[in-house]
Amino acid sequence: MISLKRNSKRELTNATGLRTRKNSIYSSDQSTYFRLSRSKFNDFITCKRCFYLDRVKGLISPSTPGWTLNETTDLLLKKEFDFCRERQIPHRSFSKFGLEHVVPFKHPDIEKWRDSLHHGLEYQVPGTNLILHGGVDDVWYHTKSKQVIVIDYKSQANRRELTQRNYLSDVYHESYKIQLNVYAYLLQNMGFDVYPKGYFFVCNADRDEDGFYGKMNFEEAIIPYQLDYSNIESMILEMHSLMNSSMVPDSNIACENCAYARQRNSLGV
Repeated sequence: MISLKRNSKRELTNATGLRTRKNSIYSSDQSTYFRLSRSKFNDFITCKRCFYLDRVKGLISPSTPGWTLNETTDLLLKKEFDFCRERQIPHRSFSKFGLEHVVPFKHPDIEKWRDSLHHGLEYQVPGTNLILHGGVDDVWYHTKSKQVIVIDYKSQANRRELTQRNYLSDVYHESYKIQLNVYAYLLQNMGFDVYPKGYFFVCNADRDEDGFYGKMNFEEAIIPYQLDYSNIESMILEMHSLMNSSMVPDSNIACENCAYARQRNSLGV
């Protein structure tokens, strides 16, 4: 897909391929704190070369369109859970999945935690000048263990049976697990006692209906995931070391962005 750059008025504008905001580019000699999002941490795990060229050299990867249908599902789910949060009652789906003792977590900063652009969960990582942050979809509360639970909403249209085994074994969902682990790491270091399991609230669209008729039907499932964020901090320290290096790292051999760049360079254009 070829992406065209547009300004806030949706007018075509010059695409330089470089970042212009100085606070989005890391300098190895800077003494100030540098905010780094959970998604950029995932980029580091995916391809260190692309991550380095972005955060240190200021090279922008081509943009992709927003997932407006998925965002709408998230928005409507948040309205449902906020209704339960205000009343401190379990969501309509909880009893089906054995979560009768769970309610949406009521906290004055919940909206900030869900705001990935301006706030989110955040923590200044010791030994670095990095502030890792990420906008969580939701946080629930276990009324018996008195622990907070990290939640991520997911929308899909898949004919595979929606089971824990099928969902978590999908290779394309590995980044989802990292996502929950990072949120748990942030919450714990913000002083919260985190429940050992996180959950994916999955909405799966039925592709076998007779027609559209102005609506889609979804199956809902709450998929438990055993959190493991024991190595998150060591990976952040590795990432910080890379950001302070003058050497551009090798690419992931499977990275299509890097492959495209190599082939384009080989053509001499």
